[in-house]
Amino acid sequence: MRKCLSIFLIALWAAFPIAYPAFAAGPVIVIDPGHGGEDTGAVGPGGAEEKNVVLSLALKVAEILNERIPSTVLLTRTGDVFIPLEERTAFANRNGADLFVSIHVNAAVNREASGFETFFLSFDATDDDARRVAAFENRIVKTAEAKTDGDDIQLILLDLANTEAHHESSRLAENVHLSMLKYSGRENRGVKQAPFTVLVGATMPAILVESGFISNPAEEKLLTSKKEQGRIAEAIVDGIMGFTGTGAKAPGKDVTSIGKRTRKN
Repeated sequence: MRKCLSIFLIALWAAFPIAYPAFAAGPVIVIDPGHGGEDTGAVGPGGAEEKNVVLSLALKVAEILNERIPSTVLLTRTGDVFIPLEERTAFANRNGADLFVSIHVNAAVNREASGFETFFLSFDATDDDARRVAAFENRIVKTAEAKTDGDDIQLILLDLANTEAHHESSRLAENVHLSMLKYSGRENRGVKQAPFTVLVGATMPAILVESGFISNPAEEKLLTSKKEQGRIAEAIVDGIMGFTGTGAKAPGKDVTSIGKRTRKN
């Protein structure tokens, strides 16, 4: 019955994304699979596209969250569609979200670059690498209506730096990142700050997770495997649970089989 309800809710959201109702008690959590449609995101040496990898990850995260804690989990997309960056946090704001987690995979010219890093919003990037990542994730094609003036973005960022949501974003990033470190066993690239457009305007704790380097042939294979996607999703969920104080993970959950129920590749 629960499986059927989850499938129904996903189908309903795909048909009516803006009018998705609150069916569950607890926090409202928005999971944002990056890119989509004509915006493929990064492409690995084996041809894997970021937009597909992160959608699969996001669906797994949503399914595990629904299994673990009373919550309303919304996704910004459940199919291969383009959504402007500004619309993603606007959607979270309209639905009164308590948390916003944008899921991505990284890329670099150096194919040996590996590991994961977690970001929260700041006008000043932590370092050159953080600045590079933000520049890549911000470089999608925008419609004229979706364009935001650079001065407006700077004002929003400066104002956000003084809000409670911004400080809580730091704590959420730390929780998710430490959980990723525990689960992955891969290189720890740290918690960083950068001016990600997708995080601008969020009125709730909001982070962006770079869950590996699709440009690294070995990590591309990991990121496209059901087993590794399950581990990453599990880590993100445990980090969210640690932040919300919803307790330890439920025993006996098969993350890989949860992923199979949600999406077939």
